[in-house]
Amino acid sequence: MKSRFPCDTMIEIEKTQIRRARPNEADLLTNLALESKGYWGYPEDFITACRKELTLTPDYLTDSRRSVFVAEIDEAILGLYALERLSAVEQELGLLFVAPGWIGAGIGRLLLAHARQRAAGMGARTILIQGDPHADGFYRRAGARHIGERESASIPGRRLPLYRLAINKGKPEGE
Repeated sequence: MKSRFPCDTMIEIEKTQIRRARPNEADLLTNLALESKGYWGYPEDFITACRKELTLTPDYLTDSRRSVFVAEIDEAILGLYALERLSAVEQELGLLFVAPGWIGAGIGRLLLAHARQRAAGMGARTILIQGDPHADGFYRRAGARHIGERESASIPGRRLPLYRLAINKGKPEGE
């Protein structure tokens, strides 16, 4: 049976490097984010409506208010995340996208673990996450607690789940 992942074994994941995104990768990262969003079967008009919100520019990638990182294997970018400081004790995961062929292979877990370490290193105790409804299980398995909803910046009237992820050993806040 052929693996659904581009690699033959999960050992490939061990080769994953996480590094800062580069300004010249803005178009590539925008396309990755849009393709990742499209993986969930959203219609083309929905993806078009999300384009502005998911467009990464060189300025976005170099803005000192956030950190943007990519996961790569052999110089192929497999995913990305953005982390933005909200306060001395809270960061927000602004983006987390994985290339469609790698969804489910562990890249998202690696990126989220890296974001958690970065946030902890900056003194944060929690990470706020506005997630796609399809990512609910992913964030809950990571220890995030659903705390409410936020209106989509792309689709008027659409409500998106909001989570809080505690930095302390992956346990949901208050447990």
